[in-house]
Amino acid sequence: MTILCVRFQLPPMYEAALPRLLGLLEDFTPVVEALPPDGALLDLRGAERYFGRDAVELASLIRLRALALHGIDCVIGAGPGPMLARMALRDAAPGVTPVVPGEPDAVAGFLTERPVAALPGVGGATARTLCEYGLDTIGKVAAAPLSTLQRLTGARAGRELREKASGIDRGRVVPNATSRSLATEHPFGRDELDPSRHRRALLCAAEDLGARLRALEKVCRTLTLTVRYADRSTTTRSRTLKEPTAHSSALTETAYRMYEALGLQRARVRGIALRAEGLTPAEQASYQLTFDPVDEKVRRIEEVADRARARFGPHVIGPGTLAA
Repeated sequence: MTILCVRFQLPPMYEAALPRLLGLLEDFTPVVEALPPDGALLDLRGAERYFGRDAVELASLIRLRALALHGIDCVIGAGPGPMLARMALRDAAPGVTPVVPGEPDAVAGFLTERPVAALPGVGGATARTLCEYGLDTIGKVAAAPLSTLQRLTGARAGRELREKASGIDRGRVVPNATSRSLATEHPFGRDELDPSRHRRALLCAAEDLGARLRALEKVCRTLTLTVRYADRSTTTRSRTLKEPTAHSSALTETAYRMYEALGLQRARVRGIALRAEGLTPAEQASYQLTFDPVDEKVRRIEEVADRARARFGPHVIGPGTLAA
């Protein structure tokens, strides 16, 4: 089994192109998992035999078609599982597709000297803890006793860490539909340093998402924030909501908390995007009742505002903070 991990080199804040690019990938295999805002995983099981080409040749075709049909380049990594394909992607360059072979010795050779932070799922705090005990490479983690890893990171996390460091990839590609998410983007006209303008962009994005969700009679379970900086790097954070919702106030509050958790200090921000994921029908959702009259009042105001937008247009009414 060969997995491809594709990352499209989209122009800043151009997430809207992703659904069309996913359609291109589905011409090669129906097993495609979207990785918003700019990536995807492909399971080539069966596709290599059907097309009579190996993973590198199929990757070249994907890159050629993306450039020819959409004018968008991409980088691609290949491996026997999703984890290894993601790691191979870090070594990719335009026109070069690194491949991790499926043989155990080849996988071990690929992983051994890499820093432990390169393992998917190993965050900064876990990496620092492991490095303090001399476990700074994946090879050292794989050789460490399981009991040591569990004492440092916890029983379940230690077991999963040991498996990943040993090249055991239990992940799989789960096909998903782009219709299960909605995104809104706010690019700035120039690199923006002012946190108050960042918050206004978040408020605008959350209000837009909430209105669109309610118009579709959907609620979302997860909110994802993407901040793009002047050097074209990005930071992405996701948070699962307390309950599925399309309530603009709840979306705004969650977006603010994710932004504040980034601790940006004079960051030059080029754009901000919010994505609502895990969409389900609103009629199947429930929310916690409250005795707070303010919450009920806000929800009634939303209903009136939605009716006004439906009749006079999406920008006829909005928060006073955005009036300027």
